[in-house]
Amino acid sequence: MQFRISDTFTDSLTRLTAEEQKFVKITAFDLQQNPANPGMQLHRIEKSKDKHFWSVRVGRDLRLVVHKTDGSFLLCYAGHHDKAYQWAERRRLETHPTTGAAQWVEIRERVIEQSTSAATKTDTVVKPLLFKDLCDAELLGYGVPAEWLSDVKEADEDSILTLAEHLPAEAAEALLELATGGKPQPAAHATTADPFSHPDAQRRFRVMHGVDELEQALDYPWEKWTIFLHPSQRQWVTRNYTGPARISGSAGTGKTIVALHRAVTLAREHPDSRVWLTTFSDTLSNALQTKLNRLISHQPRLAERLEVVSMNSMGVRLLERHIDKDKQRLHIASTEVIRQAMADSLKLVKAEKSNAVLMRFNLNFVTGEWLDVVDAWQLQTWEQYRDVKRLGRKTRLNEAQRQTLWKIFQGAQATLDKANVMTHARMFTSLASKLGTLKIPPFDFVVIDEAQDVSVSQLKMLAAMAGVSPDGTGQIRPNSLFFAGDLGQRIFQQPFSWKSLGVDIRGRSRTLHINYRTSHQIRQQADRLLGPEVSDLDGNIENRKGTVSVFNGPMPIIQSYANVTSEIDGVKTQIDQWITEGVNPHEIGVFVRSEEQVPRACEAIKTAGLKFRILDEYVETNQGDVSICTMHLAKGLEFKAVVVMACDDEVLPLQSRIESVMDESDLEEIYNTERHLLYVACTRARDKLLITSVKPASEFLDDLLTNKRS
Repeated sequence: MQFRISDTFTDSLTRLTAEEQKFVKITAFDLQQNPANPGMQLHRIEKSKDKHFWSVRVGRDLRLVVHKTDGSFLLCYAGHHDKAYQWAERRRLETHPTTGAAQWVEIRERVIEQSTSAATKTDTVVKPLLFKDLCDAELLGYGVPAEWLSDVKEADEDSILTLAEHLPAEAAEALLELATGGKPQPAAHATTADPFSHPDAQRRFRVMHGVDELEQALDYPWEKWTIFLHPSQRQWVTRNYTGPARISGSAGTGKTIVALHRAVTLAREHPDSRVWLTTFSDTLSNALQTKLNRLISHQPRLAERLEVVSMNSMGVRLLERHIDKDKQRLHIASTEVIRQAMADSLKLVKAEKSNAVLMRFNLNFVTGEWLDVVDAWQLQTWEQYRDVKRLGRKTRLNEAQRQTLWKIFQGAQATLDKANVMTHARMFTSLASKLGTLKIPPFDFVVIDEAQDVSVSQLKMLAAMAGVSPDGTGQIRPNSLFFAGDLGQRIFQQPFSWKSLGVDIRGRSRTLHINYRTSHQIRQQADRLLGPEVSDLDGNIENRKGTVSVFNGPMPIIQSYANVTSEIDGVKTQIDQWITEGVNPHEIGVFVRSEEQVPRACEAIKTAGLKFRILDEYVETNQGDVSICTMHLAKGLEFKAVVVMACDDEVLPLQSRIESVMDESDLEEIYNTERHLLYVACTRARDKLLITSVKPASEFLDDLLTNKRS
């Protein structure tokens, strides 16, 4: 007999108190050891249409629902007596007649019976039926249960989301994709007689091979433990690409999961290769490593050939490995050191030559010009700077202004050289020259997550590792570079042309449109911060229209207060309500724009009487603690409920960034990245979202409340 758990069981477990969860887990472990334990009180659920449902008594009012046959023992649901029985009475376990996958099928008449509070339509406009032209065979091919075919054919744009909640995931996702003009692949047909072995069944049912595996399954939320790859995304994971490829899509569409599986697939299919899975920060690489550990926890030999290291950390490692032994070792310059070198040089040039040109240049502008143009592209001569196209820098500069700036840059670079330090850009550019001459690269395949924030010099190094020579000749080897990212979440880098560096993804770029992480209501509101499509400088377009979420949730709450004290009280009240509704403290994240607003968030959680943890670059959350961090650290995180606090007028966009602008044309880029930051913070929420501010509120909140950008 195989012992299995269902995702519905782990989902229901999270809604119980810690004490109740402990008792349910003890019962689950006992059942795994001996499902026929005579000490267990099992009762058949008589009103269920599936006669294999049984109730197991856990406590006075606590029940565990199991599905028991001669060959299978399945943990299905945990909850209080009435809710547990109601859950079983409105479902049955079936093998789909077309796909052969094991499915939970909600019993249609029971669903309708229990929907006694359904809203009555007042809209007399008849809307077109979305699937009326599809035959039964087509719908069955997508995994739609037979008894729901008539309801599917009657669905319009108002009812599709509600209907999708009652269908198996593969059917709901296919219908949502059809509704937005997509062409989903029919569900795979079973290749064995076991309905639980079907790919769609494996996303909701798991065989437990021992106590340790069951303990892990009950400790992790289902979606984080399984790292499930949707069958429709598998084609992008397994495909052979003739050159560099990129997967894009808005937040929650599964880009990171595709990247993870792509890295594992490459390592598995090329047993003599080395694979590097990377991203732009240590924070995100730590999160990737955690997910990878869950994905290949039982495959240690595979893990030996698959490294998860951030771009900067790997750069330092490679530099130490390939540096000339007779050269003095250089260290990486910190942001503070660079800024101080620039400030000293600016002060010195102003003292030597005070004129109207210099009066226009403040420290923020000079540092930005050097980082985004001179250092990014590693310009070594005045002629190179004079002739360069200053992509992303909107303030126009004449030749005289550039000459003055070049003198400042020369002074700053001399200071850095004297201190024996180098920038990351210089490090990666040096590595590109070195790696381009190697016959055997350090890695055969590189998979890059959050690729929208890859820098110029980092891309140069990646291109060199993949086959582009230092002189620009050569081309990227097949399958050697795979990018996953979202231009709408770019918050660290100025835009630049990938094609100019030999990385041309045209024809090998795909956009994902199904959102698995964020509710329809949160995704729809957050999308208002961005335009309907985003494009890069090479003409590749990411169309954000047509993205759909696979589940519903409450509408986000956007609230402005008269003062900080009132905001803190408002956040406390909302968190109290979430806790009452069953949200655990560690399932709540609070984000603010910058470090200055962190104490405000801490005070709100203190007022709510909860413990909290301020996340650092390692982004390690604590069981039982609310997580607090800045929006920049929010990348890669997700929570059941999120509060985005302190969205005040001079906080978002950040006033110091606005004041650093010398020309109004530079404001566009600042506003775009600040919008992206708020978008990132909002889309960390799965089910519930609260956005607060002190009046006057950020103008971005007006965009969230209206749809004017689309």
